[in-house]
Amino acid sequence: MNTLELLRTFVRVSELASFTQAADNLGLPRSSVSQQVQSLETLLGTRLLHRTTRKVRPTQDGLVLYERSKDLLANMDELENLFRQDGTQLSGRLRIDMPTAIARRQVAPRLGEFTAQHPAIELEISSSDRRVDLVREGFDCVLRVGVVNEPNLIVRPLGQLPMVNCASSAYLAQYGTPQNLEDLAQHRLIHYVPVLGSRSDGFEYLDGDTLRQLPMAGSVTVNNIDAYEGACLGGLGIIQAPLIGVSELLTSGQLHRLLTDYLPPPMPISLLYAQRRHQPQRVRAFMQWLEELLAEHTGT
Repeated sequence: MNTLELLRTFVRVSELASFTQAADNLGLPRSSVSQQVQSLETLLGTRLLHRTTRKVRPTQDGLVLYERSKDLLANMDELENLFRQDGTQLSGRLRIDMPTAIARRQVAPRLGEFTAQHPAIELEISSSDRRVDLVREGFDCVLRVGVVNEPNLIVRPLGQLPMVNCASSAYLAQYGTPQNLEDLAQHRLIHYVPVLGSRSDGFEYLDGDTLRQLPMAGSVTVNNIDAYEGACLGGLGIIQAPLIGVSELLTSGQLHRLLTDYLPPPMPISLLYAQRRHQPQRVRAFMQWLEELLAEHTGT
């Protein structure tokens, strides 16, 4: 195996702090990953990793090699595609994380368009509503909805997602349709929080340029968008969600818009990726495709 491949393996182990996770990420047996790191240590004549039963961390020499190797590998990825004018020649593995609803409703149904353009790119798509650690979990880029505070990552804004208030037919049949903010005292809100145990801000709406929050009763709190929509469809309360996630449910009549004069502020949507001198062309190609795909939902 050439030195570059040994360096790729070492970088993944260093970023994930685990031989097992690096092996899963690279699609290799754990024993092969361990052997490759040992081969690199033998080649360089120095110990690169401190190994314990619980975690793996770079030695001082390992830290130096890791920092230099990241740029070197990024440069090599760029060099491989430097003279390829035909985008269909892009190749390699691409690992992305994005919110569940967007992956299911917008990206997955259209993904064949990207793979038709770039059949040699191997895609690994994670869909979750948690904030993944891009570097430690080995993602090339992540799609985030909401305010981003990631000083160590590059943020590429894609636009703003309009929000809607909605409820199911069953809920409205039981509680009636609210016509104004005062009516909400007789209604129930399904609370969404990133982490269970924290408190919801209640019903949010813009009053001019000012964000207002109205406490509302509710017996259900969730931290997953599928559960959020499912509870709404089950008639458990009102939700406030990005239009991109519930547009099909509104069109089909399963959900209904409410209080259109009292909407939450639009939610920013962004792509995040690691700081590096040269971003691999396959990553840039996917981010550009994704931005164009979502443009119709962001007004850009």
